[in-house]
Amino acid sequence: MIAGSTLIVMCGTLTGQRYVDDILRPHVEPFLNGLPGTIFQQDNARPHTAIVAEDFLRHSQTLPWPARSPDLSPVEHVWDQLKRQMPSCHSVHDLELAVHYLWAHLPQDNIRCLIN
Repeated sequence: MIAGSTLIVMCGTLTGQRYVDDILRPHVEPFLNGLPGTIFQQDNARPHTAIVAEDFLRHSQTLPWPARSPDLSPVEHVWDQLKRQMPSCHSVHDLELAVHYLWAHLPQDNIRCLIN
């Protein structure tokens, strides 16, 4: 969750393979390659712990994640902030537009505080 990071909306079920093909390979890997020494953080969601995802990340440094500890993740608090600002939406398209708008207008100072 870096300033100006892209929000990726996934429709359908996120599997370990989709996580690798649609998120890790096109978005995370180039980012990590551009910042040597960066530690990648993710939770223990099934797609994150799938063998295909763990194999893909075997050359990256990842932060060990305790089970059942979502409160340690800054992004969970960001989602909470977004939910509190979310307008009433009548379609999936409206919801996606609203989330993209709110994501683009998140105060970066709030995110920095959460990370710190």
